[in-house]
Amino acid sequence: MTSYRQLLYHLVIRTKESRKTIPAEQAGHLYAYIGGIIKNKNSHLYRINGIEDHLHILTDIHPSLALADFIRDIKVSSTMWMKKSGLFPDFGGWSDKYGAFTCSYLDAGAIIEYIRSQQEHHRKVSFMEEYRSLLLEAGLEIDERYFP
Repeated sequence: MTSYRQLLYHLVIRTKESRKTIPAEQAGHLYAYIGGIIKNKNSHLYRINGIEDHLHILTDIHPSLALADFIRDIKVSSTMWMKKSGLFPDFGGWSDKYGAFTCSYLDAGAIIEYIRSQQEHHRKVSFMEEYRSLLLEAGLEIDERYFP
């Protein structure tokens, strides 16, 4: 008998102080780099996209990995690469905090589409409005100190 697992996470990672430091014309390079990090961790990237101040990632995480370590490794490795590449001259780092939401494989298609359409979505909705909505959907209590 073999072990089976499916650990899907919708991750939201924002830039430090929500600064708009990920230029759209360079974002594809960043997404490919992060995809490589995820692959090297024996995990599967379903979709990554975002705008200038945050990313959304739908990924399967290998069961040998702790979620906080997985996200920390993405942030640390991508920060070093972004600074070294010269493609992101204004990037000052990632926020210390993040959002991580478990999801069902049955919902993966809808989440992939949601992530794919981030540019269109954010023409109407701010990051803070979006994040508040994600927290409420997940049944989490919101600390209003972080929502001006």
